[in-house]
Amino acid sequence: MNSQEAQNVAGRGAVVTGSSRGIGRSVAQALAADGVGVVVNGRDREAAEQVAQEIVDAGGRAIAVPGSAAANGVAEALADAAVSTFGSLDVLINCAGIAEPPRSSILNVTDEQWSELIDAHLTSTFRTCRVIAPLMVAQGGGAIVNTSSFAFLGDYGGTGYPAAKGAVNSLTLAIAAELAESGVRANVVCPGARTRLSVGEEYEQHIEELHRRGMLDVAAHYGSLNPAPPEYVAALYAYLASSRAAAVTGSVFIGSGCFVGRFERQTPSFVAYRDHDTAPPWSLDELAELVSSTQPTPDSAPRSSDS
Repeated sequence: MNSQEAQNVAGRGAVVTGSSRGIGRSVAQALAADGVGVVVNGRDREAAEQVAQEIVDAGGRAIAVPGSAAANGVAEALADAAVSTFGSLDVLINCAGIAEPPRSSILNVTDEQWSELIDAHLTSTFRTCRVIAPLMVAQGGGAIVNTSSFAFLGDYGGTGYPAAKGAVNSLTLAIAAELAESGVRANVVCPGARTRLSVGEEYEQHIEELHRRGMLDVAAHYGSLNPAPPEYVAALYAYLASSRAAAVTGSVFIGSGCFVGRFERQTPSFVAYRDHDTAPPWSLDELAELVSSTQPTPDSAPRSSDS
């Protein structure tokens, strides 16, 4: 960020879940470097405290509050720490998450695995937003940035992971619409970065298998095996948290390396219409003809892995 952007975020307080490692760690460091006081959060107490200390040693402001944001009372503790330590809570960034179990699919996922994935991605996001949004409304503004994944489209397989990420998108869009008149913005980032979840032989085998099955195109295959360091996408989070993005809300972004994209808002395309007051229901043969004649062809948009 340049000096003007730094002024846009300086002196404020932020909560960054999942910031004890990976993308969240880089996001916390990016915010702190520009004057934001950061509550560092992660399940591993030692890792969270280490990141907070790194920020302080670099001249920033940070405090560690460990725990899963999906657990009872943790979201409240994060909010309390931000307000009591930094004087305000202006930014919430949710980066917490876990990987889908290896080779998980609808054919073998267990109830326990499903619940853990939904909690780690969706419940943690819901609980922090539920606790922190009223504080932002009361103070007249704030910025929420939640983390999703290109995997919500289903291209990377899995079950609870893509389901939770798709739900995060919908939750964020609903929050953006509901709180727009209160000055609270909400956006989503689908990040790609090299983290502990996107390296290793097992991960590479998974990507190769998806590519072999035709689920990942050439661009997605390459991007998944060659992601950029997390500090690249951290800049997109920091931008969305700043006043430079004051007019930006209700958007789902993609960021990986120096690539930035945005999903267009989903709207229905026209297939067919006739007046139900004067016509009978469509027959199965009619629907078959109408739908097949308007079936879209797969696109080739660039895709990349996230943490």
